[in-house]
Amino acid sequence: MGKLNDLSITIGRDNKAEIVFDSLFPNFLELEYEKPNEYIQKYWNAFLMHPERNNNLNGKVFEYILATLCVREGILPIYMSSKVAFVPNVIYDLMFYTTERGPICWSVKTSLRERYKQADLEAIALKYVHRKALSYLITLEENEARSVKAKIKMGDVIGLDDVIVATSEDFNQLIFELKEFEFSEPPTVKVIESNQIITEEKVNRIK
Repeated sequence: MGKLNDLSITIGRDNKAEIVFDSLFPNFLELEYEKPNEYIQKYWNAFLMHPERNNNLNGKVFEYILATLCVREGILPIYMSSKVAFVPNVIYDLMFYTTERGPICWSVKTSLRERYKQADLEAIALKYVHRKALSYLITLEENEARSVKAKIKMGDVIGLDDVIVATSEDFNQLIFELKEFEFSEPPTVKVIESNQIITEEKVNRIK
């Protein structure tokens, strides 16, 4: 088992994406970089040269790159492939919890096409429950990102707060802004609270 497994970025036995990621650099904790987008670029460029690269691995390796970048930047805890209470049938790629805004979600897509619509619907579902939540679409496709940014500005995309290219300066700014938040574990949700609870035990007691 490698470091990804130790950190719960991956779970269980090695998978192909984990093996490929581990082969790109000897140790992600020792990779030198000056800005967050430089870390992403170094890893992605190395992945593009990998002899076993294929479209099936793209998304997972990209997720691992982003998660390990957050580890390096101290943005913790990270929740991967996570579910949120009262938001049914949605699994979020990367999620953080902050005292100021509640959940902050990253939807991770190497390319967008029409998939931004799914990310937008998932963001809407999240904000229906957590009004102050933030949702970002993180991608590598600059042209597609510009198109979705325009849709956000026009109001055609209403759930996503922004779409950001992970190799851009905008990504560096996002990381800077995230580090201003106070990260924590999410609170335990008590589904029902009341001081007036009628139980079978109480009923039996007064009979």
